[in-house]
Amino acid sequence: MAERLGFVGLGIMGKPMARNLLQAGFPVTVHSRGRGPVEELVAEGASQGSSPADVARVTDVVITMLPDTPDVEEVLLGEGDGLRAAAAPGSLVIDMSTIDPGRARSFASALDQKGIAMLDAPVSGGERGAIEGTLSVMVGGPTDAFERALPVLRALGSNIVHVGGAGAGQVAKACNQLVVGATIEAVAEALALAERSGVDPAKVREALLGGFAASKILEVHGQRMLDRSFEPGFRVRLHRKDARIVMDAAREVGASTPSFAVVEGQLERLVDAGGGELDHAALITLLEGA
Repeated sequence: MAERLGFVGLGIMGKPMARNLLQAGFPVTVHSRGRGPVEELVAEGASQGSSPADVARVTDVVITMLPDTPDVEEVLLGEGDGLRAAAAPGSLVIDMSTIDPGRARSFASALDQKGIAMLDAPVSGGERGAIEGTLSVMVGGPTDAFERALPVLRALGSNIVHVGGAGAGQVAKACNQLVVGATIEAVAEALALAERSGVDPAKVREALLGGFAASKILEVHGQRMLDRSFEPGFRVRLHRKDARIVMDAAREVGASTPSFAVVEGQLERLVDAGGGELDHAALITLLEGA
């Protein structure tokens, strides 16, 4: 019998992820701050929970997909309405948000004291990957919890890697966001250089896609830059939040990330300029007229 799933957080990523679980045949109880996504999924067969605690009471495995570390803390450990207060011993929490690795470890420890296992399992692949069920999932936590979670995670992603113990998934996601951010900035600078040199940036992108510079980011985000299409697949303000996580994680262990320091500054500039709700491909707008 399929485990009863809960899903808390139905934003750009969470809603299609919860839908994929429904389509895979899992019974799913959902909760989110906004009523619209909840009502949409209930119409498709989900059950509705009135709070995170309400979700935990009627499920075996709860997935959270939330914007930031404080949101995860509130949902997991909040007095009265938090998952920890209501989940039965033997339950499993899979946090698929992107949060601080150190806090992920502390949350796992707090849940373990109640006999609740936790995995930190952030994802990469954006809205398209969430819709298509092709996310890359980076998992930290106990091996037995990972093996239990695999049937669920396979409904959400095509590349699922158990990276290590608690917090390891979040470290992997910080590394991912470092590479993604630095590459988006590099693609933006390259296309801006072509434009300023009087060379068609679309042709430059086409040429680069056939060589060592080829990447998913050059393919997808490069096209967005050419089209000036910045409807968010991943919002600048969220990548700015992730940049803070990257830099904090690097400082904590004494790692040097000089290229990403530039990206962090660019993300901050774009948020300050009012671009926080745009897709992170909009970094190219900071280079126009430079």
